[in-house]
Amino acid sequence: MKDTDQPILHKDGVSYILPFILVTCCFALWGFANDITNPMVKAFSKIFRMSVTDGALVQVAFYGGYFAMAFPAAMFIRKYSYKAGILLGLSLYAVGALLFFPAKMTGSYYPFLLAYFILTCGLSFLETSSNPYILSMGTEATATRRLNLAQSFNPMGSLLGMYVAMNFIQAKLNPMDTAERAQLTPTEFAAVRDFDLSVLIAPYLTIGIVIFIMLLVIRFTKMPKNGDQSHSINLGPTLKRIFSIPHYREGVVAQFFYVGAQIMCWTFIIQYGTHLFMSQGMEEKAAEVLSQEYNIIAMIIFCISRFVCTFILRYLNPGKLLAILAVAGCFFTAGVIFFQNIWGMYCLVAVSACMSLMFPTIYGIALTGLGDDAKFGAAGLIMAILGGSVLPPLQASIIDMHTLWNMPAVNLSFILPFICFVVIVIYGHRSYRRGQY
Repeated sequence: MKDTDQPILHKDGVSYILPFILVTCCFALWGFANDITNPMVKAFSKIFRMSVTDGALVQVAFYGGYFAMAFPAAMFIRKYSYKAGILLGLSLYAVGALLFFPAKMTGSYYPFLLAYFILTCGLSFLETSSNPYILSMGTEATATRRLNLAQSFNPMGSLLGMYVAMNFIQAKLNPMDTAERAQLTPTEFAAVRDFDLSVLIAPYLTIGIVIFIMLLVIRFTKMPKNGDQSHSINLGPTLKRIFSIPHYREGVVAQFFYVGAQIMCWTFIIQYGTHLFMSQGMEEKAAEVLSQEYNIIAMIIFCISRFVCTFILRYLNPGKLLAILAVAGCFFTAGVIFFQNIWGMYCLVAVSACMSLMFPTIYGIALTGLGDDAKFGAAGLIMAILGGSVLPPLQASIIDMHTLWNMPAVNLSFILPFICFVVIVIYGHRSYRRGQY
């Protein structure tokens, strides 16, 4: 049994409660960005009359920004501080969100992808800074619990993002379905498109202003400098050193597949539910909105499960709990594939309970014992978010086949998340066998 008596926000007589609260707010802010974006794959596909695969370029741009900026962020943080990294991240986040207005004025899809990319360059700075910063705000023995607690507020932002997407974007878009839009003349299409884009950009402009206010609050708040002792940049030797550590190297791989699974399950629940409910006679828009309601339920379960799992971590080895939840994820994903009724949707919702622990626990296990190298170690784990850029387009290409081996392709496409959970089972088991904390 683990020691449950150590305080998680104190170290050497210093309290980190206020910095913890401010940095934890950033977790909620990038959760909002992540989960207002997932339904946009379907929204952009409809607005611009594109395939699911073309719509999934939103995820390529979104998670590509994480990949591109992770190591530059780590080098910036190493030279300056975690606080500086957070401030630059918030700046890029705000700029990317506000760029949705000029993107809308062009009436074209690709400027939105550029805005998403800039926005997520900011998120890359935020996550590369905030995760190891939280780990450093106390003892190493309580680091994984502390990060799980901070990450518990991420799905609260995600829930808000989903709610805004459903009620302020999806519900307000022109009710024409995909087939009706395909029959529009160029002039009619342009009018419908411009109306829908005006609806879509409003929440992004609002969050851009909120982010700017948050930037000012953190800028004028005194933050601790622990973890910022070394400012030298020796990228090559550092990377060689950290990638020679098995639990770190394998953690990067596990994180790649976890993020891919998460984004696939949360993005394509819309396509899965739309197919299911339309097969029962529901209209397309009503099916999309109902699917998003199930997505919100999934996120509520994810949020509750995160707090529950954070409590369980007081008593159970992180690697063991990670493996148990990944096995459960495999089981429910199999249900998503083989059920062609409402039980498949129930299984897809249940997957979120299994995923709740995974990101921060993989993160905490992988960075154990890295010390000041955690800044570059964090960058490698943030680059692994590339899984959210690479794997969803593969799933989208399967969905676009419509039918495969006499089964709905949208069902069979969830074989990809199943494979991801198998990888996580292996990592959790190996971490437990090593006695990783």
